[in-house]
Amino acid sequence: MRVLPGPLLLVNTSVLRFLTDKMLHSAVANSFIFENIYLLHFFFYQERKGFDEQTILTYHDVGLNHKLCFNTFFHNEDMQEITKHFVVCHVDAPGQHIGAPQMPQGYQYPTMDQLAGMLPSVVQHFGFKSIVGIGVGAGAYILAKFALIFPDLVEGLVLLNIDPNGKGWIDWAATKLSGLTSTLPDTVLAHLFSQEELMSNTEVVQTYRQQINNTINQFNLQLFWNMYNRSLKSLSCRCPVMLVVGDNAPAEEGVVECNSKLDPTNTTFLKMADSGGMPQITQPGKLTEAFKYFLQGMGYMPSASMTRLVRSRTASLTSGGSVDGSRNRACTHSDSSEGVGQVSHTMEVFRRPEISCTGHVNHFYYT
Repeated sequence: MRVLPGPLLLVNTSVLRFLTDKMLHSAVANSFIFENIYLLHFFFYQERKGFDEQTILTYHDVGLNHKLCFNTFFHNEDMQEITKHFVVCHVDAPGQHIGAPQMPQGYQYPTMDQLAGMLPSVVQHFGFKSIVGIGVGAGAYILAKFALIFPDLVEGLVLLNIDPNGKGWIDWAATKLSGLTSTLPDTVLAHLFSQEELMSNTEVVQTYRQQINNTINQFNLQLFWNMYNRSLKSLSCRCPVMLVVGDNAPAEEGVVECNSKLDPTNTTFLKMADSGGMPQITQPGKLTEAFKYFLQGMGYMPSASMTRLVRSRTASLTSGGSVDGSRNRACTHSDSSEGVGQVSHTMEVFRRPEISCTGHVNHFYYT
């Protein structure tokens, strides 16, 4: 697929959101960044056919960029059936893309909330009607915050490793105070991978250690890392949400906490066995299946081929609801007497020989 890159300068003012093309190219050529201008990079994975296409927008975790975070996932063979129905737009946080120039001394890196506040301008600039967001770690926080503030612009969210009690400079300071010698890449790796993966020094860990050291500007990374210390105190997303975490991931407890704060009627919790801290890298096929299922539950891709899946469905409906609406979720839950709805039915579960899937309440367990 063709990759179409492009830098995007956002001005921190409600009046002027975008610079002219001439100013934009001049700014990029000279690495011209000052206090109230933030440089985002975006990448399209295919040319747009029109302005009516639905959009998948991704946001990476701290220590990564869109390539390190999502390439394996979006280049997975099964994902191609999804991407042919969507425009895919990857967003890189300021200074995190490959080859990014170092931010000037004294540069005030945008807060997590400010990063979320930039996204409506991206949506408006490219003419997206709304987006389905996929975020990992810090990127999951940014997209969740975006959905909270601008719910009409978000159709659904897939949030991997979201931790309501974000890490950042607090962990960095704690490491220093403890007397342990740890480089910034090592600290970031401990955020990305499970202790088991780090102790085993798996090939994936080795690859990402090298990439984080060699392709991410360390000064810029430190600025981004320092900002990853906010907490999500309100999680009342109106759109369908799928939470994803590996069973041994550093963010496991945080994702479980996040799941407890969300409305169970529009939340799916996917816990993936043997996937470590980065399921989109270690288990892209399984995650793609769940994502396809999630999209179909939102009413997208109704005729998508499921040739590798055997579909098993059990549903029991009362007069209070139906699973056939264009935006009703196929992946639902069984309400207790304390639930908010009249619908009572079990999940649709897709099965294939090498995967055992069990649906219970609003949880998936892949083993």
